[in-house]
Amino acid sequence: MKIELKEITIKELSEGFEDNNENGVVGFGGKLDIRPPYQREFIYKDKQRDAVINTVTKSFPLNVMYWAVREDGTFEVIDGQQRTISICQYVNGDFAYLFRYFHNLEKDEQEQILNYKFMVYICSGSESEKLQWFKTINIAGEKLTEQELRNAVYTGSWVADAKRYFSKTGCVAFNIGADYLNGSAIRQEYLETAIDWISNGNIETYMANHQHDPNASALWLYFQSVITWVNATFTNKRKKFMKGIEWGLLYNKYKDVVYDTKAIEAETAKLIADDDVEKKSGIYQYILTRDERYLGIRTFSDSIKQKVYEKQERKCIICKKEFDISAMEGDHITPWHEGGKTIEINCQMLCKDDNRRKSGK
Repeated sequence: MKIELKEITIKELSEGFEDNNENGVVGFGGKLDIRPPYQREFIYKDKQRDAVINTVTKSFPLNVMYWAVREDGTFEVIDGQQRTISICQYVNGDFAYLFRYFHNLEKDEQEQILNYKFMVYICSGSESEKLQWFKTINIAGEKLTEQELRNAVYTGSWVADAKRYFSKTGCVAFNIGADYLNGSAIRQEYLETAIDWISNGNIETYMANHQHDPNASALWLYFQSVITWVNATFTNKRKKFMKGIEWGLLYNKYKDVVYDTKAIEAETAKLIADDDVEKKSGIYQYILTRDERYLGIRTFSDSIKQKVYEKQERKCIICKKEFDISAMEGDHITPWHEGGKTIEINCQMLCKDDNRRKSGK
């Protein structure tokens, strides 16, 4: 692998700058791909973008950037996309800095910016070498998400098409799934979630198997099916409790079960109103799995357990042996799923062994 250090002026960099959906983001006279398929979207906030322009106008040095040489002799940005776009957008007149657009500057101020030089390491070598270099140099910068790194490793036609559905601001996946997913589309978290669901947690294997597919339509159709199933099964959307659930994994397991949606809605409303259910977001998993652990059923307070412990004369109600309170646990006499509440009259203290045996029945 060959690495060369080169000086580039902003005038050279911004020549032919173009940012559109068809041609991507290009500069350097059309010879630089500023946003290759594995790169993240533009995420700089105004403050970060202005800091770049401030550095340039004061002739302070910018951090070194990194480009890779392609087989056809053109280049792609490996590190420095955010700074590059900030500079090109400013020269292109897309935003103002200190209330002045580039075209509002005096001639000498424009020349100072256009003649500003920054350093670029240019790397040539195999794809695997360039990708390894990409992963290495980003350790010191703004940390990439795991999915951003995966996009770099498995770059190709599939990733490029998948990002069209899942990785843009206001993308179609956001439009139908924002009420159900955590994270940010632009940081690849929507894409990561969708692949995690369809692959049952084997994201890297799935991406490796589909890296050279011509498109990601199968993933998009699957994601739509998940959201449609959620809407059809849980007919009353409660965004506060439904966001962030592993809906795809539930869909994979329960999509063929026929549910009484009216009964589901009635049970959901009842569980939301139940003060003993402390984890309301777990209601949906519980309804499908009947595993009470999802609900975080309220436990007896220390004061209640102490009172019952003393009433029982410090003995387990089942084996009748005496224990320190630390070796005992509060148990619902009438189980929660049979209507028992987490109150003093429904509490009994059991030794840990008897409580385990009772719970396992």
